[in-house]
Amino acid sequence: MNFADRLHAATKELGNACLIGIDPHLDMLPEQYAAARNVELPRHVRAAAMGDFCVELVDLVAGRVPVVKPQSAFFEVFGADGHIQWERVVSHAKSAGLLVVGDVKRGDIASTAAAYARGLLAGCGAAHEDAHLCDAVTVNAFLGEESITPFLNVCRETNTGIYVLVRTSNPGSADFQLCGDPTLSERIADAVNRWGKDLMGESGYSSVGAVVGATHPEALAAMRERMPHTPLLLPGYGAQGAGAEDIAAGFHKGGFGAIVNSSRGISFAYKKAGRPCSEWREAAVDALDSMIQEIGAVAHAAV
Repeated sequence: MNFADRLHAATKELGNACLIGIDPHLDMLPEQYAAARNVELPRHVRAAAMGDFCVELVDLVAGRVPVVKPQSAFFEVFGADGHIQWERVVSHAKSAGLLVVGDVKRGDIASTAAAYARGLLAGCGAAHEDAHLCDAVTVNAFLGEESITPFLNVCRETNTGIYVLVRTSNPGSADFQLCGDPTLSERIADAVNRWGKDLMGESGYSSVGAVVGATHPEALAAMRERMPHTPLLLPGYGAQGAGAEDIAAGFHKGGFGAIVNSSRGISFAYKKAGRPCSEWREAAVDALDSMIQEIGAVAHAAV
């Protein structure tokens, strides 16, 4: 079963299209994991403390949402020790039945892109090492089609997927993405359509997805129309300011066709709620319940 169909099935089974981003900001970690930001400790100890938090977060959301999205940058700050924790978290999430989208935003010339694609989605060929591989990854198409083709090849080989950055949620996205006529975002969206045609699943969606920010609701509506068979990953909900109503245009009937990301809004909900860090788990669960309810109401109202 290809990635698009696995995602569709998981979304249908759990009844929601929520994705939890795993972004372990060191300065926001609860005091229980303060070792992660203690520069006096060995690097592997700090990395392990961060990994402990991420694993607990995975346990909190497993069985409640279909997907998690660990952000590699927060692991890479600890070098090789951080990568060990990255593999630990990815493996743990997969063993808990979650799909894993690696938020790595890779994009490079063909030979380098091929190495990235194999390392993240296919591995080195040893079957016993598959546990750390992602189900999909985020990629950047700025270097052109040659930077995406190696990922497409590996997706065909391994039934995995990619999410191409099309219209991102950050304030500076307009600097380049809206340039030209058609705009750069529109040109990439059209390429995503083309790249995804031979990676279609029985669900009617492709394993080539697109990242479109929920912070741009009008653009989201246009991109949904422009990419009718593309699964969308919608960042920007929660901490970045987008509300549930802003993501409505990303969904098709039945609440399919998109997944909505929340990272800090769940992981560090205790801060926004003004609760003690000892209650971070309870606060995260409460925030997740609210997200599932809010997103579900909007997604299932789609026509």
